[in-house]
Amino acid sequence: MATEKGALIVLSGPSGTGKSTVIRALLQLRDDIRFSISATTRQPRAGETDGVEYYFLTHAQFAAMLDRGEFLEHAEYVGNYYGTPAGPVEQQLAAGYNVLLDIEVQGASQVMACRPDAVTVFLIPPSFEELERRLRARATDNEPAIQGRLAKAREEYGRAHEYDHIVVNDLAESAARELDAIITAELSRRERRYHYILEALEGDKTL
Repeated sequence: MATEKGALIVLSGPSGTGKSTVIRALLQLRDDIRFSISATTRQPRAGETDGVEYYFLTHAQFAAMLDRGEFLEHAEYVGNYYGTPAGPVEQQLAAGYNVLLDIEVQGASQVMACRPDAVTVFLIPPSFEELERRLRARATDNEPAIQGRLAKAREEYGRAHEYDHIVVNDLAESAARELDAIITAELSRRERRYHYILEALEGDKTL
């Protein structure tokens, strides 16, 4: 029997929600997930390797891929372009792996438009006050930057209704287990596995 195709999982959430920590915990729970690597036109930082943290492209290379329709989603940020190459994602899905995309709401909206089968999850902290506490605990932003991130977070909260699931990240391990359960449930949806039923019915000569 052919390999069952994997699920495309889109995870979004405001800055400070703890997406990276939850993703690391999720990858400890499942060996059937591959994390999607984005492409970018920004220069590699110290210690970054092409094909590991990002696919590092020139602006010309990125533009050519964009013209050929090779991105699931893309965006411009601070003068550089970022995008999710469709090819590697489709290859992993066809091989039976579930592919996880960690992208912001604008990119997620693009994916939803071209891949309505994607499983979409919006990650939030237990309260907006906790989000502010986490942003301040980073001690990496000044007050205007923090207020900017909070304003952006409110905008993103306003689009949470576009997602299939909302997961509350109080403890990363608990949030990862909930995300794990969502993926398991989505993989067993009728439309994904009804071919097993059809194969059985077609093979029954008494029907």
